[in-house]
Amino acid sequence: MPAVTVENILALPRLPLPDATAVARPVRSVTTAPAGFEGEGFPVRRAFAGIDLTLLDPFIHMDQMGEVEYAPGEPKGTSWHPHRGFETVTYMIDGIMEHKDSGGGGGTISGGDTQWMTAGAGILHIEAPPEHLVQSGGLFHGVQLWVNLPRENKLAHPRYQDITGSKVALLSSNDGGALVRVIAGEVAGHQGPGATYTPIALSHTTVAPGAALSLPWNPSFNAIVYVLAGSGTVGPERRPVEKGQTVVLGRGDTIELAASERRTEPLEVFVLGGQPIREPIAMAGPFVMNTRSEVMQAFEDFQAGRLGSIPPEYA
Repeated sequence: MPAVTVENILALPRLPLPDATAVARPVRSVTTAPAGFEGEGFPVRRAFAGIDLTLLDPFIHMDQMGEVEYAPGEPKGTSWHPHRGFETVTYMIDGIMEHKDSGGGGGTISGGDTQWMTAGAGILHIEAPPEHLVQSGGLFHGVQLWVNLPRENKLAHPRYQDITGSKVALLSSNDGGALVRVIAGEVAGHQGPGATYTPIALSHTTVAPGAALSLPWNPSFNAIVYVLAGSGTVGPERRPVEKGQTVVLGRGDTIELAASERRTEPLEVFVLGGQPIREPIAMAGPFVMNTRSEVMQAFEDFQAGRLGSIPPEYA
């Protein structure tokens, strides 16, 4: 799981040690993500399945895509499809994905890169591995996250952000046992490159076997930890966790993480949180709005071609 790494982690800016008054966030729940398939058949783990949306707000959906080793001819993606009312964030850890959309946005992302698409008022897009990867096969692993938009931004003009791994803010724990990659938002005063409508923070953190991390976290944000790989503990209770599990945390100032001493692989986690929007959510397929009538309008607009059209070279 390479993503973005460094030769000398101790050369990075250090996270501060928590002060004596800091409160560690307690564990509210641990759930195991069920396995399923997305798009044309690539395997996913549904990270938020069974969790109350009010605890996840402003996030509404997340898949761990893979980790899967494709044989030649096997890599799969999605077909052209619409979105309205939210943002899709695709973070690649291994493999390569190409994105195209009806607004002219798009690019190629690989290990450590992120593509951030604000669907807003409506857009069509496609995500698929490049032809050379389809022919050769290979390792494929990533995360796709849906971030809700508040009512005032539901119909914002669509936009696309291509966030290369070189732009991600890299931080070290005080002892060098953990590497924190800040993709969006702010962690301990360090800003990630992703521009967001909703105040959030996203990070991919690696904790070395036997190491621990006290991660400062905005007290006004909620906090969610998803285990991408490895095993360890979360919270002051040292709740055991392993690959494919989602932890919802309570209020506090820090997120406590520790990697198992009995494993040779590190604990890899996707840590996310944000300021809850606290608005009604109406979801159906690729649309996330505030009311059912708005969702039905989105379907009508899609059928009428008002959410964009497939570029001629891909039609």
